[in-house]
Amino acid sequence: MPRKLLSLLALAAAAAAFAQSTPAPTPPSAKLTPAPASVHWPTRDGVYTIPNFRFGTGETLPALKLHYLTLGTIHRNAQGHVDNAVLLLHGTGGDAHSLLVPQFSTILFGPGQPLDITKYFIILPDDIGQGESSKPSDGLHMRFPHYDYDDMIRSQQIMLTEGLKVDHLRLILGTSMGCMQAFVWGETYPTFSDALAPFACNAVELAGRNRMWRYMAMQSIRTDPAWNNGEYTTEPALGLRHALEFNLIAGLAPIQAQKTAPTRSAAEKYVEASLARAIANTDANNYLYYVNASRNYNPEPKLATITAPVLWINSGDDFINPPELGLAEKLVSRIPHAKFILVPASDATRGHGTHTQAAVWKDDLIEFLKQTEPKP
Repeated sequence: MPRKLLSLLALAAAAAAFAQSTPAPTPPSAKLTPAPASVHWPTRDGVYTIPNFRFGTGETLPALKLHYLTLGTIHRNAQGHVDNAVLLLHGTGGDAHSLLVPQFSTILFGPGQPLDITKYFIILPDDIGQGESSKPSDGLHMRFPHYDYDDMIRSQQIMLTEGLKVDHLRLILGTSMGCMQAFVWGETYPTFSDALAPFACNAVELAGRNRMWRYMAMQSIRTDPAWNNGEYTTEPALGLRHALEFNLIAGLAPIQAQKTAPTRSAAEKYVEASLARAIANTDANNYLYYVNASRNYNPEPKLATITAPVLWINSGDDFINPPELGLAEKLVSRIPHAKFILVPASDATRGHGTHTQAAVWKDDLIEFLKQTEPKP
C-alpha cells in the first residue's frame, strides 16, 4: 500500500478484519456473502486546483490542489442540471480509494445495485490534507493552513461546481469524518443535494471521550522531542506509535477482535502487525492536521436548517460513537426529514467500521433512495 493511503485507512482495514430510533434486524446470512477479495473499477483521476484559497483561520494557500476519482458518466436533465451525481466522503486519514474496498464497492456499484455506475456519476474526493490533495507533508509542515470541516466542505463545493461542473447532487453519503461532513453540507448548502446519508458519527460537538482520545493521540506526537515542532527529518517514532495505538483501539469491534485474537499471543501479534502497517503509511504532521480538523465541528445548533431527507446510521459496537449516550435518538427529531437507525452489534458489524460494511445497511439505502427520488 503506498504511503499516500494514510494511517486511519490502514487501521480501519485492520479493525474490520476483525425520524426516530429504529432498531435494524440482524441481516440474513444470504445478504452477507463475502465480497470478492479485489475488484477493478474503471475510475478516472482528476485534479482541480483552487487559486488563493482562503481558510477559516484567515490563512491562505496560493494553490489548493484537490484530487478525486470518478465512476460513471454525468447526466443532465432537460433543464441542463446534473441529476445523477453522488458524492462519497471518506473517513479521517482516508482518501478517494477508501470506499473502493470490496465490502463497500461490490455491494453498491455493480449492475442493478443501489449506486450502479451505469446509472450514477460517483465522485470520490481526497479531502484537504489527505491522499493526493494538498497536505502538510508536501513541504509546509506545520506552516500549512489549519483547515477544518468548513474548509473541506467549501473546497468540495468549489471543486464540484467549478471543476466538474456539477451543480446538484442526488446523494451525499459520508462515512465517519464524511458522516460529519454530510451534516455540515446539509447546513451550509441545504438545497445542493436531494438526500444525505451520514454513517457512523454524531451531530454534536466532539467532546467527552471522543475528543479525549483524539487529544491524547495528538499530544503523543507533540510531546515527542523528535517531532521538533513538525520539522523532523525522520518520523517521531515513539509519539507516532502511541498515536496510532489510540486509533487501533478506537476502531476495533469487540466481537470480531475476540474471534480474530482469541489468545494473548494472537492479540499481541495482531497489534504489532497492525501498527507496523499503519506507521509505514503515516506522516505525523498530516496526522495532527486531519485528526484536529474536527475541532470546530458542531452541527447541533442548526440541525433544523437541514431540509434534505437524512438517513443516519450508527452501529451498536462503535467505540467512537457509543450508543449508550443516546445522542442520535435525541437529536434526530430536530431534523425535519430524518430517520435514525441503530444497527445492533452482531457478527455482521465491525464496530466503527460498520460504515463500510455495505451489506449490513444496503436495504436501508435502497429504500431511502426510493423515498427520495425526485419527482419529474
